[in-house]
Amino acid sequence: MPEPLTFRFDDDGAIPNSPLPLLVYREAVPADAAAIERLFAANRWPPAWRDGVYPFHHFHSTAHEVLGVARGEVAVLFGGPGGEVLTVKAGDVVVVPAGVGHCNRGQSDDLLIVGAYPDNGPGPDLRRGVPAEHDAVIRAIRAVRTPAADPVTGVDGGLRALWV
Repeated sequence: MPEPLTFRFDDDGAIPNSPLPLLVYREAVPADAAAIERLFAANRWPPAWRDGVYPFHHFHSTAHEVLGVARGEVAVLFGGPGGEVLTVKAGDVVVVPAGVGHCNRGQSDDLLIVGAYPDNGPGPDLRRGVPAEHDAVIRAIRAVRTPAADPVTGVDGGLRALWV
């Protein structure tokens, strides 16, 4: 398994982002939702949903998130309005640290993503970058625990090596 690509985004005063890098695994999983769900579950990221990415800037302050692309492709703006658009397609996986903004900027008609959160936390909230909430979400993000395993590589490599 190749090392994931890493991306870092600065706090813009509304979207806090994270000191942890966003991880992108290219062609890491089969283009099959059930197979992705089995892999995530085996690595302690229980599958939570099948859908797409919201078309508005948002982030989670209480949980890290993984997006496994089972079908199609999507351009996602990560890091808030000043971030970077990354196109991910079937077989790709994105590990999104708590606080990192993401927003759908266009997708194929057949897009299907498997979303999951690590099994060692309270689950996700949904934040939209309200400046008045900034200090509270920073505190919440700092309290999010490091997952016990990477959703793709398990206990070896991936976020276990890069999020130290």
